[in-house]
Order: sequence, then structure tokens, then C-alpha cells
Amino acid sequence: MCFVRYVITQPLISEIQSMKKALIILTLLGIIFQDSMAQVKQASASAKQIQCLNGTSISTSDVDKTINQLMSVADVAGLSISIINDNKIAYTKSYGYKNKEKNELLDTSTIFYGASLSKAVFAFIVMQLVQEGTIDLDKGVWAYINKPLPMYDSYNNLADDERWKLITVRDCLRHTTGFPNWRWLNPKGNNELEIFFDPGRRYAYSGEGMLLLQLAIEETTHKSLEELAKERVFKPFGMTRTSYVWQPSFEDNYAFGYNANGEVLKKKKRTTANAAGSMETTIADYSRFVEAVMQGKGLKDTIKAEMLSPQISIKTKHQFPSLNTDTLEDTYKNIDLSYGLGWGLFKCAYGNAFFKEGHDDGWAHYNINFPDKKISLILMSNSSNAESIFKEVLEKIIGDVYTPWDWENYEPYKIKEAVVKEVPKIADTFLNQYVGTYAADTVKAMITLDGGQLKVELDKGGLQKTNIYLDKPDLFSLKMAAIQFQFMRNANGKIEKMIIIGGNEKHEFKKVE
Repeated sequence: MCFVRYVITQPLISEIQSMKKALIILTLLGIIFQDSMAQVKQASASAKQIQCLNGTSISTSDVDKTINQLMSVADVAGLSISIINDNKIAYTKSYGYKNKEKNELLDTSTIFYGASLSKAVFAFIVMQLVQEGTIDLDKGVWAYINKPLPMYDSYNNLADDERWKLITVRDCLRHTTGFPNWRWLNPKGNNELEIFFDPGRRYAYSGEGMLLLQLAIEETTHKSLEELAKERVFKPFGMTRTSYVWQPSFEDNYAFGYNANGEVLKKKKRTTANAAGSMETTIADYSRFVEAVMQGKGLKDTIKAEMLSPQISIKTKHQFPSLNTDTLEDTYKNIDLSYGLGWGLFKCAYGNAFFKEGHDDGWAHYNINFPDKKISLILMSNSSNAESIFKEVLEKIIGDVYTPWDWENYEPYKIKEAVVKEVPKIADTFLNQYVGTYAADTVKAMITLDGGQLKVELDKGGLQKTNIYLDKPDLFSLKMAAIQFQFMRNANGKIEKMIIIGGNEKHEFKKVE
């Protein structure tokens, strides 16, 4: 019997290690691309139809295509959408990033700062208390607080204006208190809370009015807003990741906001509940709330009807600034734009509609509901630019051409582009510095320039020629997968290597040609 002895030499060991590393790199890229393609195929195979207002339908794959296209042209960091058909959640999905700097993607359980969506939940709670007889809509707020309003530190400058006694619960919910939106937005520039018109006379959106009503509700029920919300809304409707104050459980999955320039904003983690705008929530949770409202849960029909009936007509050309006087009698007469109790209202060919928006620097949300058609749309974004696509999203996804986008200041991105100076294309001479061959053991990556567009390709078939896009100097990324290409320079400023980043994996390629 003959035995053959194989001697494993150091060069052979090195070659095996190189092959392993190459396999890891190719696997990293291959898996991500295979997953991306598999998701596309799966979405196409399982695409279902979403009902639109006019009786037609749109496939969920077309919804995805529309959202992705609009986010790309308007530079929207992230967006989540939920669609209700037949008063039931039919489709919920998230797109883009919760943290662009770390390549972390949004999902349907990602925490968003809810901004003024907080007001709709609060109004719902107040209407439950009205239903139970605890609160009377037409009583003065003063009847539900423990001492005269000017005796509270936050309201002592109202001592010389007794009109505070005229502010009712109804005024707070329908935005007719006479307050500015917030005292720091006082048009006089004095940062003080003032009453600018007789309560009840006209509409002027006011977070201060909601905050005043919160004081009354908490002192009457002897419970905090957070306690009331948990008991009456969050727990009953399965909103397990929603709160008016920051929770430790939110730390594992939350979104950062991005301003109009795409710059990340510091995340505020509020510890004090504010009925007008401190709620943190997810697209999945807030959709459950809207679904419950559409189904009539938690409120009797008569109380719900009161909440969603016109309380004050709106005649201003724009909603903000809230104390503006650009009144035009017929501006929105065709849709009977008005405000109910916590919700905006209008009429259209598909019956009555009610809506609520949320806005802050880095955050843009909108919810529109058509109860006669049993259709709702909820949009939540962590980008200031998102409002520029809302008009087109509403039209293309559910056929809503009635939302008063101009009043909401949802100026479409195409209009904005018309007044922005054209940004010159990056010169080929600039991009040429990245062109070359980069090697990592037995794997080579080729960066080429074709028609002013950089492309990447791997020599062993793991990646065919694919566009890469400039994020910032020396950092490029793919659009079809969460992979980045970081170019590194030597002391002389010359490109000497490239690092491919995907998830938690990083692989270094040295420039060889």
C-alpha cells in the first residue's frame, strides 16, 4: 500500500488565507445583492392591490416604485407609509435611512418624533372624557384648573387680560384661543404669551392652546397625560412603542431627523409630556391608532361625529404663520376647509375628509382619512424635504387631489427646483482621481468613469459594472444596496486605497493601477 504525503507550506497557507478573504468579500457583496434582487422578486410576486379613492387600484410594487423615485429626486432621507383600505391596515412599509451616517435603514418599528400628531391622540383622549361627562366642551378651561390661570408661572403675564376666562375646552381643540402657535413665535418678538383676538372668533393654530387644555385635564383627572394615554389609547390599540416621553426601550431603534440640506440633527429625548408635540411613535403604532379611529373604537358615534364636524371655518391662504391675516373668503370655499376638534376637515367628491399633520425641523408627517371610502394614508418622514413630495404621493397612491397642499405649505419639489440655482455637474477631472484598479489579495475592484458616472466592478463576477454616487468627498455609495466605498489618501493627497463597507463588514483594497 502506498501513501502520499502532502506538505502544507507557508506559501500555500497564505494562498488559502487569501482565497478565504476573497470569498468573504465576494460573499458580502453577493449576499447583499442577491438579497436585494430576491426582495424585488418577492415583492413583485406577492404584490397586492391597494384601493384608490376613485375605485381603481395600484399595486404595492408600484407604490414602492413611486415612493423610491420621489425620495430620490427630492433628497428625502427616510419615509414610512401606511395605507388603510376598508378601515383596516392594508400595507405598511419603510424606505430609506434612520441613520444615514451609519447606513442604518428604517423599518416599521423605528421610533419617529411624532411632532403634532401628538395633538390628534390628545384630542381623542379629551373626547373620551367628554363622552364620560368628566369634561364639558363649552365650559371655560378655568373651571378645570385649581387656581386662576394668571397665578400659574407660565401664564402670569395674562393677569391684565381677562379674556383668558373666555377660553373654552372647545376653543383649545379647534384652535380658536387667540394664542400664537407658541409664545416664542409671538409676532412682537417678545417671547411672551398673549391673546391676539377674542377667543372663538377665528382659527389660528396653537400648540399653546393644547398645552393649556393639558393642564386642565391633568388637574381634573389627577393623572398625567402619559398615564391617560397609556390607559385609553396606547394599551387598548396595541401601540407598544409609543409614548409622550422618551423610553429606554426606544434606544434600540430610533430615527434621526435631517434638515433640508441633508444634515443630521441632534436627537431630542423629551422627558416632559406635551400634548401638542412630544409623542414618539412608529408608523406601525400610529397606523393602529388611525385604524381604531376609522373603525369607531373608543368613541360613541355621536361623540366621534362631534369631533369630526366643522367647528370653525378656515379662510386664510396659508396655515402658518398661525396669526397671519391673509384672509381670502373664497380660497378654499370649494372644499369647505375647516377645523374640527383636534383634526382638520374638508369636503370633496368622495365625501368628508379629516386630516392631521406633524412638522418640525427634520420631521414631516401627514395623515389623511376618507371615512366614506374607508381609505386612509399615513406618511411619516425624518426629512424636512419630505413635504415637497406629499402632494405627488397623495395623488399617485390613493388619488387624493383635494388635500390643500398650498395651505399646508407642501410646496412640490419641482417648484422649489425652479428657484434654486443649477448645481454644476462634477467635472470628470475630479472623478478621474478615483479611477483605477484596487486589490485585496486575489480580488480586484475596478473603478471606471463612463459618461461622467463612476462605476465599480469586481473581477471575479461578484459585482458587474454598477454606478456609485458621491455622498461627500471621498465617500461613495450604491443606491440598490447599503454598501459604501470610502477612498483614503496618503500624505500627498493621492488616493492610495479604498475601503468597501457593508453592514459591520469592512474590507480594504489597495490601489495598484
